[in-house]
Amino acid sequence: MPALWTHLDKLLLASTSATRLGLLVSAELPVETQNSGVDERAVEDAAAHESLDPPALAARLAAEKALAVSRRHPQRVVLGADQVLACDGEVFHKPADREAAQLQLKRLAGRQHSLHSAGAIAIGGQVVERFSSVAHLTLRPLTDGAIDLYLDLAGPDVLKSVGVYQLEGFGIHLFEIVEGDHSTILGLPLLPLLAALRRLGCLAL
Repeated sequence: MPALWTHLDKLLLASTSATRLGLLVSAELPVETQNSGVDERAVEDAAAHESLDPPALAARLAAEKALAVSRRHPQRVVLGADQVLACDGEVFHKPADREAAQLQLKRLAGRQHSLHSAGAIAIGGQVVERFSSVAHLTLRPLTDGAIDLYLDLAGPDVLKSVGVYQLEGFGIHLFEIVEGDHSTILGLPLLPLLAALRRLGCLAL
């Protein structure tokens, strides 16, 4: 059977995200994972001094993750990815607890926000490819009771999501409008990634 992946070693994902790993596996890419160890908040603080907008911030975070792992494994094809949620120019972060999740959903309810997803591929400690995509989502208006019910039903896993939702599951109940590629919403734009891997000669197809 002919091989799709042409590189000697598997793709190395600079993340332990189960969602991103699942997207790569669904595309039949051989992949291993490794935590980048990057302090995302420190990168964001530094980027704030440069006045980076949300797309540029997502790109910076993705590149820093790819570079951190590539320096440890210079012979590997390393993929870094990140996503930034922005609403009216404000960048949101994953909520620390249920109370923070409630406040976040209140602020997003009835409003459109953007998910800026970016990726970077590094080889030999250098970024060789960058790509990005954006999705626009609008939550429907939500009462305090509806938010409490949603958090009760969805469980603690929603705290792993910056938007306090998992669109691929129960979170779909929160939405009025979803505009964008599904993989972009999940944090790893697959079509731009596959195009980048083809440019690098990593894919036979």
